[in-house]
Amino acid sequence: MTHDKGTIMKAIVVGGGIGGLTAALSLHEQGIDAHVYEQSRTIKELGVGINTLPHAIKELAALSLLETLDAIGIRTHELIYTNRFGQEIWRDLRGLDAGYEFPQFSIHRGKLQRVLLDAVLDRLGPDNVHTGHQLVDFTDDGATVIADFERHADGEGGIAGTVADAADVLIGADGIHSIVRKHFYPDEGPPSWNGLMLWRGAVEGKPFLTGRSMIIAGGMNAKFVCYPIYNDPDSPGTTLLNWAVVARVSDGSSPPPRREDWSRLGRRSELMQYVDGVFHIDVVDPARIINSTIDFYEYPMCDRDPLDRWSFGRVTLLGDAAHPMYPVGSNGASQAILDARCLAPLLATSSGDVEGALTAYEAERRPLTAEIVRTNRKGGPEQVIDLVEERAPEGFEAIDDVASHEELEAVVRGYASLAKFSQSDVNR
Repeated sequence: MTHDKGTIMKAIVVGGGIGGLTAALSLHEQGIDAHVYEQSRTIKELGVGINTLPHAIKELAALSLLETLDAIGIRTHELIYTNRFGQEIWRDLRGLDAGYEFPQFSIHRGKLQRVLLDAVLDRLGPDNVHTGHQLVDFTDDGATVIADFERHADGEGGIAGTVADAADVLIGADGIHSIVRKHFYPDEGPPSWNGLMLWRGAVEGKPFLTGRSMIIAGGMNAKFVCYPIYNDPDSPGTTLLNWAVVARVSDGSSPPPRREDWSRLGRRSELMQYVDGVFHIDVVDPARIINSTIDFYEYPMCDRDPLDRWSFGRVTLLGDAAHPMYPVGSNGASQAILDARCLAPLLATSSGDVEGALTAYEAERRPLTAEIVRTNRKGGPEQVIDLVEERAPEGFEAIDDVASHEELEAVVRGYASLAKFSQSDVNR
């Protein structure tokens, strides 16, 4: 797309995660020259499993990535909520099996990121991806944004130093510790911690139930999540199981662990006190799955308060930089993808009015994501297991004695409607 002056619009995307890479692909699709700047020297396949919901998969399919996703992930068939004894509270079909026109994927986060990166390298070219570049500062003179980066030597002839790049728009997709966000909110402080610790890992194991099932058991004070994320065609009868445990380790009044301690190797001795003797689930054995995992990681469960404003002049925020949220409801990565797919066409049709495009983007995305952040703090759709745990901590004879179908449905369906992944939203 061109300016009034007849030049190609250029965008700087700070951050090479799922949101940033989806933004780059979407901008390119719209004829905008997108350049991705990532502080890591290499974009590695880090992390463990995530779920991407049908509304986000619809957007990735529009980017011609569905076939590639099928090769590396699993189309989720069902989600089952249980108490810690494995008693079923709620069961939902997912994706195509629930009547959506697009699947839900359970997938390794790093592999999804790799798919997006490969597409960026193929479509935009390697010259548009700049790794080892740490954003230092930026200035907006009203007509152009100039970003300054500290370039790290890569050990392969790359020279350290500082570089500057100029563009029509700068998109901060640099995560929960966003430098772009800090530029506008220097006194915001660290992310908010609710006292819950999240341990996550992945290990080869036997499929359970349908082989495409996801289970969430317990409650927010002690929760176990398990689902398959990859079937290796060379290892029939096994699947890569992603698991997570959430447990309260603090009342939330103390600051979160130092940033340097985020995503560090977890300690089995600290984790198992929240697992052994707590969960008794027939279809999966949490203790066995965890004890067979060699390395796993821990993360403080953090978010940030919703902002009143994302965009300033020619600069805006996207994904976790704009709206970091608790990892409940499978919405973190999905909402970042939706941000990107909303922003790109608005910029492309702005006739050079970047600020107007950013205002329209923020008006559409900010109120919605702010409400999801607040709802996730209450447990999101997983409030159904919190509710039952509170009313029947030692189990129940019949779920209807604890909570009615209508009460549980209101929680689950209400969240789907809020986050815009109900069937009516996705299939229209």
